Formats: sequence, structure tokens, C-alpha cells
Amino acid sequence: MNFKKLILISGVVFFCHQLKAQSTIDYKFDFGPGKAAKNYIKILPKTSFVDNKKYGFDFDSEVQGIDRGGKNLLNADLVRSDKPFYFSVQVPEGNYKVTLILGDAKEAALTTVKAESRRLMLEDVKTKAGQYVVKSFIVNVKSKNIKDGRIVGLKPRELTKLDWDDKLTLEFDHQTALAGLELTKVEDQITVFLAGNSTVVNQENEPWASWGQMIPRFFKPGVAIANHAESGLTLSSFQGSRRLNKILSIAKPGDYLFIEFGHNDQKEKGANDGAYKSYTERMKIFVSEFKKIGGIPVIVTSTSRRSFGADGKTQNTLGDFPDAARKVAKEENIALIDLNMMTAKLYDALGEEKSKKAFVHYPANSYPDQDKPLADNTHFNPYGAYEIAKCVVLGIKTQQLGIAKYIVNDFTDFDPSKPDDPMVWKWPESPNSSLIKPDGN
Repeated sequence: MNFKKLILISGVVFFCHQLKAQSTIDYKFDFGPGKAAKNYIKILPKTSFVDNKKYGFDFDSEVQGIDRGGKNLLNADLVRSDKPFYFSVQVPEGNYKVTLILGDAKEAALTTVKAESRRLMLEDVKTKAGQYVVKSFIVNVKSKNIKDGRIVGLKPRELTKLDWDDKLTLEFDHQTALAGLELTKVEDQITVFLAGNSTVVNQENEPWASWGQMIPRFFKPGVAIANHAESGLTLSSFQGSRRLNKILSIAKPGDYLFIEFGHNDQKEKGANDGAYKSYTERMKIFVSEFKKIGGIPVIVTSTSRRSFGADGKTQNTLGDFPDAARKVAKEENIALIDLNMMTAKLYDALGEEKSKKAFVHYPANSYPDQDKPLADNTHFNPYGAYEIAKCVVLGIKTQQLGIAKYIVNDFTDFDPSKPDDPMVWKWPESPNSSLIKPDGN
């Protein structure tokens, strides 16, 4: 069932529903202490995922249940919180359409939604008192199991990540007013698989972030982002840990594979290693294997590190690897998103000092137990990851990829040399933070 439209009658918003025969409704939840709407599961503030192992509030979340009254049972009651809270549902691997009813009959609200390991899904959804909005997005849920009986070789730190558990978890931030939620498993999405390292992976904890976890915010339903990147990986270790096998086992014709490596590959010093040797050969394997299943590979050059030369401009610290990636794209006649070039423009526009605002540069005591400053010129904070995700979306539009038609309407043409002001851009931080630098550099 999907929410087709909103009807305003005497100042009250009612929701009209229409069945979609091609979709299977997995869950429909009505939040708040009032009577449940027909065919909806009632979710009270005390409904705990830990208790029933199927659905409920998670990680000791606390919300207030409110019953405003009214004939429309679905939006007559709700839950609210001005602190982050989590709601989880146990589901198998796949793509899921999440549809939310946000709003409150008597108070304004502001909502940002993240999924799983801090993937940005909705940003700053505002509702006035008496206003309700319906928002939908697609969340990809992963499993480490591969169809041939093998499993993905996860790193120890991945074993506790929300990205790799057996449930779908949503994080609600700001001053959320949540009235309803529908969860539908969908088979008709174009899946965009991401293969990469720490600059791409969904970073679980503040203040670390990567472009792969920000890019879902820029797509409408129709596209699912499946991020299989992990910190510290090279093309070789991505393949060796069976992550490419996993992608190939679930991808379908028409899906995409975005490939971004280089930061860690350049540290491999074997006789056959190097930008124009093993790096080029392995990247061509990724491309050819994905083409075999009818997929569309896209090469993404590595993000520049924050390194300024004497002329005050970003200098290349990645040697021949960006050039090698460009050559593979040309030789294989596939799309190229030159993120290396765009991120250099981005840092140059910010300048040597202000560009720290895009990376994990924080004075001591910015986070719990942080007695020393954080100064990392490779790994991004949420602002930097968000800006780089915009660069990737720009590349998708410039390359005229088929998925460009699913880019959200509020994405205006982005110019890396004119980034958003980091002093104005805001991010609602998630509760958990870490001082441990991600693998790789």
C-alpha cells in the first residue's frame, strides 16, 4: 500500500490509500497510544525490539506517545522526541521501500532520517502545526551470506555494524513527530553497488563519514544504494574477502557498480604492483565481471587528500593511480566520474585552513574521552562527505547515466568550486562516536 495523496478537509489532513498489486506489504505501523488504524500494528513508546525480536524501538530509545484525537486514526496519535531514537524491524536481505507519515496536529516538527550505519535518507523535513507529509525512500539491507554457501570475509569491526545485522534500523533526529510507517520489500529497484575503501564506506560513528553514506539522500525511490565498501581495502583485498563475489551473486542486469580505489592500492609494493600493472589489471576484472551479468560499471577516481603545495593549491598525493583509472574507463568504454579532480577543486575553493572543516579536524574535548586533537587529512566528516556525494551526483548527471532521472528534485547543479558554506551547513549528530581512525590513509 502506498500513500497516494493528502486531502485537506476542515483543516484536518486525511490519507488516501491505494493498493499496489505488484508490491507485498511487509509491515504497517501506527505510532502512538491511540487506537490503531485498520490493518496497522500499534506501536507504543514501550514497544521494544529487544522484547519481541521482530520490530520496535531499539537501543534504549525514549519517545513520548501523544494522542491528539480525531477521526483519522492513523494521524490522530504519534510519538515525538527531541533526541535521536531508533526503530528496528527484522527483515531478510533485499531492497525495502520505507514510507513515513511525519507531522503533528498541534506542534511543528523537524526530522532527519538515517538508516543502518548512518546512511542519510531524509534531510531536514519540516512540518508546521497541523501539517503532515508523506516521505518515501529505499533502504538496502545486506547479508554476509553468498548463494554458493560462502560468506563475506568481514573485518572484526564490521561484525557489530548495523549494516551487517539481520534487521533494518532507522534513526530519527531533530524534533521528530512520527505517526506512521510502512515497510515494503521491492524487487523493481535499480541497485547501485559501491565498491571502495574508507572514503566510500558507511562510517558507523561520529565524526567520521564518507560519500557513500550521504548519496542515498539524493535519490528518489527507483534507485537503491548498496554500499559494500570497507575501510582499508584495495582492489585485491576487496576481491579476496569475497565482496565482489557477493555483489555478483545478487546483482541483476541494469544494476550499476561504482568502483573507487587507490588510497591503499598505492601502498602495495610487489614486483607486479603499481598503477599501470596490478591496479589496472584488477580494475579491468571488476569491470568485465560486472559486464558479464548485464551490469553497468562506472569508474570513480580516488578522492584527493587534503595536501596543499607552496602555491596554495591541492597537490596530487596519489601518483599515477587517478590517471590509471581514467585510462581503464577510456579503454573499456565506460563512464568515468573524476572525483579526484572535483575534490581538488572543492578543497581549493575552501582554502588550506577552511578545508579542515571537511575533514576530521577537531580540537581536544570535542568528543567524549578525546584528550588530544583529531587531525586527519584523508577521512571526511559529515560536511565533507555530503559535499563529495554532491560531486558524485554531479558526475552522474554529467555522464548522463540512466539513474540520473531518479535524482531528487531539490538537487540543483552543483559546482565543486562553489561548495556549501561549512559554517552554515548543519548535521544532527548520532549518539555514538569513536576516536579510532578508520583503516587506510
